[in-house]
Amino acid sequence: MNKDNRIKIFLVDDDALYLKSLEIDFLQQADFTIETYATGEICLENLSHKPDVIILDYHLDGIDKNAINGIETLDKIKSFDPDIPVVMLSSQDKIDVAINCMHHKAIDYVVKSETAFMRLQKIITTIFTYKKMEKELSWYMERM
Repeated sequence: MNKDNRIKIFLVDDDALYLKSLEIDFLQQADFTIETYATGEICLENLSHKPDVIILDYHLDGIDKNAINGIETLDKIKSFDPDIPVVMLSSQDKIDVAINCMHHKAIDYVVKSETAFMRLQKIITTIFTYKKMEKELSWYMERM
């Protein structure tokens, strides 16, 4: 966790409107630190800010056709730090897209829809419940 103990979320999407509405959703629900990025490249440049979780759009080539896509960005995030949980977002409800994301070590896959934010909330809650358990477990093991 970052210094002030707020969960830091990176939102990465080239759809500026969607990015803004997602940021507002998160800030209304809880006390998060949110950083938003329009491209995978800018997200990667800022990984030193130590995000707790990254929500990453699958396409990312809406602005620049040569921009690296979500899967490439995901691979680069994972090579930088395999422990950063990454949730993929896509406008496509396609099983092969979802499987591809999981194959590249995304923690989950969410289709952009009315229920997307609720799904993201659940996933993030699960991630941090699990991370807390993980910490307590290692704490316990060290003292045995």
